[in-house]
Amino acid sequence: MTAKEQAHALPDNPGVYMMKNKDDRIIYVGKAKNLRKRVTSYFLPNRDAKTTALVEKIDHIDYIITGNEYEALVLENNLIKRHNPHYNILLKDGKSYPMIKITNEDFPRVYKTRRIIPDGSSYFGPFPAGGALETYLDLIRENYPLRLCSGSIGKHKSPCLYYHIHKCAAPCMGKISEKDYMAYVDEIKEFLSGEDDMKMIARLEKEMKDDAKALRFEEAAKKRNLIEDLKNITKGQSVEEAGASDSRDYAAVALRGSLCTVAIIQLRDGRVIGKALYRAETFSDETEILLSFLIQYYSDGDNLPHELYVNQEIDASLLSSYFKNELGVPLFIGFPRDGKHYRILRMAEVNAAEDVDKRLCKVDNTPALEKLAQYLELDKIPLYIEGFDIAQLAGKYTTASLIVFRNGNPSVKEYRRFNMKTLGGRIDDFQSMREAVSRRYSRLYNEEKEMPDLIMVDGGKGQVHAAIDELEALGLDYIPVVGLAEKNEEIVFPDGRDNLVLDKADPALRVLIALRDECHRFATSANQRMRSRDAGFALLQSIEGVGQKRAEKIIKECISIENILSLSPEELAGKCSIPLTVAQRIIKKLTL
Repeated sequence: MTAKEQAHALPDNPGVYMMKNKDDRIIYVGKAKNLRKRVTSYFLPNRDAKTTALVEKIDHIDYIITGNEYEALVLENNLIKRHNPHYNILLKDGKSYPMIKITNEDFPRVYKTRRIIPDGSSYFGPFPAGGALETYLDLIRENYPLRLCSGSIGKHKSPCLYYHIHKCAAPCMGKISEKDYMAYVDEIKEFLSGEDDMKMIARLEKEMKDDAKALRFEEAAKKRNLIEDLKNITKGQSVEEAGASDSRDYAAVALRGSLCTVAIIQLRDGRVIGKALYRAETFSDETEILLSFLIQYYSDGDNLPHELYVNQEIDASLLSSYFKNELGVPLFIGFPRDGKHYRILRMAEVNAAEDVDKRLCKVDNTPALEKLAQYLELDKIPLYIEGFDIAQLAGKYTTASLIVFRNGNPSVKEYRRFNMKTLGGRIDDFQSMREAVSRRYSRLYNEEKEMPDLIMVDGGKGQVHAAIDELEALGLDYIPVVGLAEKNEEIVFPDGRDNLVLDKADPALRVLIALRDECHRFATSANQRMRSRDAGFALLQSIEGVGQKRAEKIIKECISIENILSLSPEELAGKCSIPLTVAQRIIKKLTL
């Protein structure tokens, strides 16, 4: 029995399905309200190219019936953890940030790490800016004589050099009691938790004065510098913490073909304390990916936020039930479309999109391009392809996106946007296409730059002929142009040839689909940014000290509210030449 036949033989019950390869290894685990309907959907004739390619790897399908979808969710999570299926989203951290670790030992050590191990140790962070972490470690090492070695306690014959230069209390030699040593550790934990900054500053100031009186000027200067560093950290925290005592996480997924990245941004007490990226190759869509990721990410119950904001409309009631029943924690889940939470969520979306785009660029598509040249009857392999798409909202914010593929992969730095100038508020996709093509290639022609090997437009005969008309007017009609009609993924030619329909799994077609999908994403995101830009002007001007000219300057320098949020008050003040107090007010307004 084929995998497709097995899918049709599945029961109409909730449960979990396990797709296996010819080696009987589980390559994907999924849950379903109705097993038969969900699994047979993978084998439908109009499935996308990604699903078609991945389904080819399925040899047979196993399943487990559950009482309801909630039980299926719990079982799915357990099976993913146990088997690590290749095409499920897994917690493979693409970019981890350093943390400060206080070890779970009789005489703990303090050091930097990028790995969290469930061994009872305490972790503080993460620190996206490494300089802040090093400042904290310097403060700890200067003020607390904790051991640096990992050797056994009580087995040394003599103390090491660090004891003699007063950097270690030598617990290995019994020079300090465990009670006194742990008093240091408890104070460090309070300090790293942000509960005792002023106490530390007061202590350092007293020691600095004592050193100065004793003519220990070098030591006094060192403590002065540490005090300044600590005050800078504390000042930055106090600005962002004002009026905030909550904890929020923002999770966004980006999917390109079978590649996906999930980005998560954590805010605690009003501060961004960490960002991380998680990667996978998957069968799933964005909603399934994000739901599965969140179950895994929070499954140990540690560091759960009060609020969670996501960029896909996942089953919030199902996820909330899981956290409440399995972890005993209530959790608010939101899907913001504007406002402060949307602005921070956009940062997560941008991080996820940039990461998955970089990964996509590493895929070798040369064989697919060779086949594409044959199908389209091109004179050479289309190593350089440009694609166009039009996006608009009720005649407003009409934009054209230009996407560049080099060697079958995105060349993001070459992307361009065109805000339409000839429409006068009308909705006219054909005229928009003419304007975008004319502006793009008249500029390339005038600047004597390289022309593409192929142009693809999103649409049918009308869009193709609109592009051809402008190329002919420029004397560039030798550049091949095709369209991609989304309904049946048909390749449309400008001449008398019939539309070309390829198998959805054909790698040549997959290149064009990837180009079209990227065009659509880029055009839509540009449209959203223009709306957000208008809202951003109004929001900035509502802040004391920011008028129209200052708001325009800030948007010009930072481009978007999301970029403003990525800066510290000091960085924003310097970049936009505005007073620090105004910059602090802006950051506070945007994050609270």
